[in-house]
Amino acid sequence: MSTLPYVLILYYSRSGATRAMAERLAAGVESYRGIEARLRTVPPVSPSCEAVDPEIPAEGAIYADLDDLRNCAGLALGSPTRFGNMAAPLKYFVDTTSELWLGGALVDKPASAFTSTASLHGGQETTLISMLLPLLHHGMVFAGIPYSETELTETQGGGTPYGASHLAGTRSDRPLDEHERQLAYAQGARLARLALALNKAGDRP
Repeated sequence: MSTLPYVLILYYSRSGATRAMAERLAAGVESYRGIEARLRTVPPVSPSCEAVDPEIPAEGAIYADLDDLRNCAGLALGSPTRFGNMAAPLKYFVDTTSELWLGGALVDKPASAFTSTASLHGGQETTLISMLLPLLHHGMVFAGIPYSETELTETQGGGTPYGASHLAGTRSDRPLDEHERQLAYAQGARLARLALALNKAGDRP
């Protein structure tokens, strides 16, 4: 089993667009030596009671647990938008992290967010901010995408300084375009770089 530090990429994806973004972030993380990406997802929730799903999903990433968060060197949260907010399954999981908050397990670790929407102005930025709020409560260091990434000013689809985003289309069948792919990759690379730097700073006497 690897002993390298890792960036946890924790996401919920219903139609596959957010999962595709997560995979691009992971590629960006792993463009740096000495750190890995760990992809995890969360199960859907039921409006009437807690859903009982298999412990391992049929495809894609496995479900996250609190230890994935506790031991990460950095974190990226990803969700499709739901009326300008993160999706309920991701929010449900985040709401279970009180013991990590009490112990300060995530303090000073870099964090970021990414999202996908059906329409161009479908709440991308507010969804990203909704994921930012609990990260700040955990004492994490939020890292968006700087404008040194020139795709931010060139994109005709997704892409914000608050985090990577994607215009999936009303049928969720529009693939990531080249600007969206590059911005997600750059976001993952930035998280890796910051995680490595902050880990090294933490070793000082």
